[in-house]
Amino acid sequence: MTEISHRTVPVNGLDMHIAEAGSGPLVVLLHGFPESWYSWRHQLTALADAGFHAVAPDQRGYGRTGGPADVAEYTMLHLVGDVIGLLDALGEPTAAVVGHDWGGPVAWHTALWRPDRITAVAGLSTAYLPRGSRLPTEGLRLTRGDGFYMLYFQEPGVADAELGADPRRTLRMLLYSASGDAPLVDPVAPEGGGFLDFCSEPDTLPAWLTEADLDAFTEDYAKTGFTGGLNWYRNLDRTWELTAAWSRAKVTQPALYLAGEQDLVVNAPGFRQYLARMTDYVPNLRRTVLLPGCGHWTQQERPAEVNAELIAFLQT
Repeated sequence: MTEISHRTVPVNGLDMHIAEAGSGPLVVLLHGFPESWYSWRHQLTALADAGFHAVAPDQRGYGRTGGPADVAEYTMLHLVGDVIGLLDALGEPTAAVVGHDWGGPVAWHTALWRPDRITAVAGLSTAYLPRGSRLPTEGLRLTRGDGFYMLYFQEPGVADAELGADPRRTLRMLLYSASGDAPLVDPVAPEGGGFLDFCSEPDTLPAWLTEADLDAFTEDYAKTGFTGGLNWYRNLDRTWELTAAWSRAKVTQPALYLAGEQDLVVNAPGFRQYLARMTDYVPNLRRTVLLPGCGHWTQQERPAEVNAELIAFLQT
């Protein structure tokens, strides 16, 4: 079986930790929140066995990479810059990018902003969304209310303390509650409540998540906390203000979208209607796949199906 190796590479002032396997065309795998390179454990070896060089970094603010203390250094411009810096550190002129959850917007925007470096893009759970006409927090407040989790995350220190009080319990509850094994949740905190108030704790872990998996995630968050990842959310408006030049811009590379039917993103108000016309903004979208019974943690819940779809797409 192909082995996963680890090393650190210099990227934009960060000592970026990467997990990698295989050799061949480069595929960069970008994780979401609250995850790490480990969320791609099933894809690294499968892509390597299919003839690719698969690389999964701990992104800015996460895991063994860590990140700056300044909240303003977590805009989408910084995150895309890290992907390009990673390609440079690896000596690779081009790559395909695959992103899940928050890693999806990073993948889509890397393809949008650097088409000279990105040959193909795949989004898991999160689709490409063009820049809207108003500040993101204003739009979320109007459509989802003040308790929506992205708005709850805005205040420095609040969610950090709640999620960091018991990282293992936080991860256990969140990974279960957003999966296809749990009832579909509405991610809105009750008045006076917190993020974990709309999550539930399972009696036993779902089959796709072992205690050893939970140990691996917990180890990173017990050391670094949740602030780095939360800072991504705290730059929604700042990124919007900085990216007016790309209003309604299109991603033109070959693209794949893959998600679970039970994903809270897919079931957000208006999302399926947008998905039906996503080709307006991703004209070379090759395939859209919704996996029945699958929740938000697409590549962890359904590794065999995800691996098959990714490999078939990347081989074209």
